[in-house]
Amino acid sequence: MFHIILHQPEIPQNTGSIGRLCVNNGAILHLIHPLGFETTDYYLRRAGLDYWEKLDPAHYDDWNDFKARNPAMRLWFFSTKGTRRHTQVPWAYGDGLVFGRETVGLPEDLLAAHKDHQVRIPMMGDHSRSLNLAQAAAIGLYEALRQTENW
Repeated sequence: MFHIILHQPEIPQNTGSIGRLCVNNGAILHLIHPLGFETTDYYLRRAGLDYWEKLDPAHYDDWNDFKARNPAMRLWFFSTKGTRRHTQVPWAYGDGLVFGRETVGLPEDLLAAHKDHQVRIPMMGDHSRSLNLAQAAAIGLYEALRQTENW
């Protein structure tokens, strides 16, 4: 299975949609606090529909807590600053796809510490800043599933 790691997500609807994505594809959702909402939030549950009840996301106090509890997981950090396309990653079963906050992405120090594992999803257009978090998670996960044929 694959792991979707959300580093301090801010918008409950995105996290709800990603939870639904995880349930439908056998992925594990990891939530690194602080979150910009409560997990009892109406909009989170509405976006996740009844899938949210089937999900058991792992919660972490911060990045250090996540790393301490998952020391061997190979991680790929999604960022508009990444140089490797998501289709160029040699995905392997058990990899973690790391996504940052909707407004600012992943922290600079985290990206700097993992330069060789930064991934970007290409976009057309001069004025494109970024994709919606839930869309980016789906694009990344489905490419990993496609490559590993874990259907």
